[in-house]
Amino acid sequence: MPRLLRPLLSATTYTRLLHLWVPMLVVSVWLFIDPSTPWMPALFLVPLGLVPVVRRGEGVQARLMLTPGEPDPGISEAPAASWRDRLRTVLWLEVRMALGAATVFASVWLPGTAFELARCAWGVPPGGLPLLEWLPSRRALALLTPLPLLVFYGVAVGLGELITAAARRLLGPSAAERLAALEQRTEQLLERTRIARELHDSIGHALTLAVVQAGAARAAGDPEFTERALTAIEDTGRAALEDLERVLGVLREAERPLSARPTLADAGRLLESARASGAKVDAEVTGPVEAVPGPVSREGYRILQESLTNALRHAGPVPVRVRVAVTGGTLALEVRNPLPGAIPGPGRGSGLRGIRERAALLGGSAVTGPQEGDWRVRAELPLK
Repeated sequence: MPRLLRPLLSATTYTRLLHLWVPMLVVSVWLFIDPSTPWMPALFLVPLGLVPVVRRGEGVQARLMLTPGEPDPGISEAPAASWRDRLRTVLWLEVRMALGAATVFASVWLPGTAFELARCAWGVPPGGLPLLEWLPSRRALALLTPLPLLVFYGVAVGLGELITAAARRLLGPSAAERLAALEQRTEQLLERTRIARELHDSIGHALTLAVVQAGAARAAGDPEFTERALTAIEDTGRAALEDLERVLGVLREAERPLSARPTLADAGRLLESARASGAKVDAEVTGPVEAVPGPVSREGYRILQESLTNALRHAGPVPVRVRVAVTGGTLALEVRNPLPGAIPGPGRGSGLRGIRERAALLGGSAVTGPQEGDWRVRAELPLK
């Protein structure tokens, strides 16, 4: 029994009832103007529903009054973008008016019936409502008084559920809107993946350099080398903070203009940081690197950064050979370093996986692994 009475305590039941009553206000005004044509408001709804913005207004009302508090009720708030959406809006308006008429009739007739039954139970002849004029004045009719109210309760809840289902069906997102929502969701997931990769590359690189430089300075015992290491740690930390601020800016406000991400034109700073950590970096850059398209240049920078980070993390301050070449329609990156005797610390391969993912997203390829006694990372990215 409490389950049957639960809608009675829900605010949604009453907002849906109000939503069903609203169209009848227009009908009531029209009946004052011309009672002989009560069908005229329904006819007027046809051209009204063809106006694109009407669908948005109906969607806002439906979400607010039929599904209050639901995060994703399946009701669109976008204006009609096609003739199919406009015809669905016309049908929705007609269905809403028809269900509203049924609701108003039930709201008047059923409580009125309960009142007349109570009057008959007290000996007053019934009147004012059809089908009740034949009732005798008997006190036993008092037992039937709650019945119309229970029926009205069921009708109100049932029509509320029906109008909500109709709203989801007729005001729900079109195929184009669902496709746009899916594309937006995909873009959000890709953006989150990119942000995670950005944090891994930039912050991981900075922390690796700081750890290697601090360890080298402590082992060297040379004040001059320690001073250089501390300077390099400071510069690396500042660069990491700039990267972190830029990535957090993406999280705070998607439309905010961000500072430029580093490109291969900034690779010199990256190589100097590796050299300051003790690595002997032999770099060779050929071709018009400055002419590489922005997305390719940015991802190429990150691939180079991750490759140097892995070399410093797993091999320490060893000779590193870096080759960057722009030939034809391809950007080629290669980083080689001697293999260490044992790889220190945990390594789940997320950095190498990130290198391959970056290359694949641009339609290129990346190969990582041992070759001729060295650890080799080679990536080829198309420029178009």
